[in-house]
Amino acid sequence: MLQWQHQGKDFQAAWHSESGAPAPRRLQVVDDSLPADTAYRLACEGTSLLWQGDFQNARHLLDALKRRLDKPVRAESAKARHQRRQAGAQADAPTFPHAFHLYRQSQAQRARVLNSLLVVVQPDYVISLRRAPDWRLAFNEAWGAAAVLKGPRVVALRELLGVVAAHEWRKKGVPMPLLGDDVRVHAHYGVFSPVRGEYLDLVAEAPLPEAGEALAFDIGVGTGVLSALLLQRGVQRVVATDLSPRAISCAKDNFRRMGLSDQVDLQTCDLFPEGKAGLIVCNPPWLPGKATTTLEQSVYDPDSRMLRGFLQGLRAHLAPQGEGWLILSDLAEHLGLRSRAQLETWIAEAGLAVAGKLDTRPHHGKVQDAHDALHSARAQEVTSLWRLVAQ
Repeated sequence: MLQWQHQGKDFQAAWHSESGAPAPRRLQVVDDSLPADTAYRLACEGTSLLWQGDFQNARHLLDALKRRLDKPVRAESAKARHQRRQAGAQADAPTFPHAFHLYRQSQAQRARVLNSLLVVVQPDYVISLRRAPDWRLAFNEAWGAAAVLKGPRVVALRELLGVVAAHEWRKKGVPMPLLGDDVRVHAHYGVFSPVRGEYLDLVAEAPLPEAGEALAFDIGVGTGVLSALLLQRGVQRVVATDLSPRAISCAKDNFRRMGLSDQVDLQTCDLFPEGKAGLIVCNPPWLPGKATTTLEQSVYDPDSRMLRGFLQGLRAHLAPQGEGWLILSDLAEHLGLRSRAQLETWIAEAGLAVAGKLDTRPHHGKVQDAHDALHSARAQEVTSLWRLVAQ
C-alpha cells in the first residue's frame, strides 16, 4: 500500500504494476505547477511523481520527459556517426552481446524514468482528475471487472496509455489475408499481436505431414493464429495450450469470431497436453533473457526455458511419422546470446533430427532502421521453420 497526504488529508492505495516493478520508495505529490526540468531531475533521482493536476497536462509532462531522455541519445548518435566517418564504420561496429546488454540497460533506465509519473485509478475504474478520459472499458478488458477491486490503485501513466493502446488494437484487429480477405486477428491486452507475418508464411508453405492431418498440437497458442492456419490447411482438430489466462481468453475469442471453436480444444497447461499428435507446432520466444513487461514474455525466454522444454518433450508426444515444427528467428545468434551449435546440440540431445528447414527474411520496419541500436544484427536476421522428427 502507498500512503500520501494531499490538501491536508491522508490517502492510501494499492500499488499496481503489470511488469512486477517494485512499489515506489519515494513518493511526491505534484500538479500542473511542476516544471518539466524539475520533474525530470526528480524522476532520474528515483522519486515517483503522483499526479494531482489536470490529466491532459500529465500527458504533456510525460511527452516532455521523453524528449529529455532522447536528447542525449541523439547527441551520442551524432558523435558516433562522426567517429565512424573518421575511423571507418567497421572499426566502430558494435560488439555483441555487450552492445545488446548495454541497449537493454538503457531501455530499462528509460522505462524507469517514464514510469515515475503516477496516477490514481478508483475502484470503479474512474480517474478522478480534471479532463480525464473515460477508459473504463479498456481497464475492464485488461484487468477484469471493476467489481473485484477492493480499493483504488496507483498506476504509472505510461502503463495506462499502454492499456488504452491495446484496447484500440483489439478493436481494430490485424488483417490476416492468409486466413481470408476479411479475417482479422484481435490481440487482447498482454498477448503478442501477430504483426510479423513472415513466420505465418512459413507455416502456410511447409509440407503438411500426413500424420498431422487428423490432430495437431499448438504449443503456446497466443492469439490462436497458428491454430487457425493449421485448420485452414486441412488439419481436422487442434489442441492448443498456453499458461497465460489472457492468451487462452484471446484465442477463444478469435476462434469464436472465425467459427472454429468446435475444432479447437484450448487447455491451460505448461507446454504439452496429454497424448500424441502427428504435428506439433511451437513459436517460442526468440531471445534468451528476462522479460520486463507482460508483452516481452513473447520475446524473451529466461535461459531459453520454453525452447528447451519444447525440444526435450517433443519426441515423447510425436505420433509415428509425425513432425514438430519449431518456428525460430536466429536473431539470438547474431546478438551473441545463443549459438547455432548450441541449438543443434539441444535438438540432437532430445533424440530429434532435422527433416528440413524453411527460411525467410523478416520485413518489419526495424530491419531497415539504420539508427536502431541492434540494426547490424537485425539486418542479418533469418526466421526459420525447423521440421523435426524423432530419430
